[in-house]
Amino acid sequence: NSRGTASLLKDTISFTEFSAAGLFEGHDLLRRGFTSVKSELLPSHPLELTEKNFQLNQDKTNFATLRNIQGIHAPLKLQMEFRAVKQVQRLPFLHSSNMSLDILRGNDECIGFEDILNDPSQSEVMGEPHIMMEHKLGLL
Repeated sequence: NSRGTASLLKDTISFTEFSAAGLFEGHDLLRRGFTSVKSELLPSHPLELTEKNFQLNQDKTNFATLRNIQGIHAPLKLQMEFRAVKQVQRLPFLHSSNMSLDILRGNDECIGFEDILNDPSQSEVMGEPHIMMEHKLGLL
């Protein structure tokens, strides 16, 4: 059975044996970038992954409920509105709060963590406008 032996060979021979440096090859920064220890860590709490995906899970539940109650048109219309609202933003060097997206989701009347202690991604340090626009347009 030639297919079976080929899959056995593919499973047993690692790719590093065929590289020039072999097993002693270092991390290639130009091809793979910097290593991130944060991405290799496991979640510190079982609920961390659930919290990261909370909004996505809530949207899926709301869409399923809308589909069961009103039919397929209601979640499709709401998804189109979400996409249209996400496309409208400020210039890249200014933070966009996406207030209209919060209104569509019903989060405009909720007080959350980011309202009190602020989100770390919303730092008050503004970047260089020209460089950020060139990066967004793909000129850099």
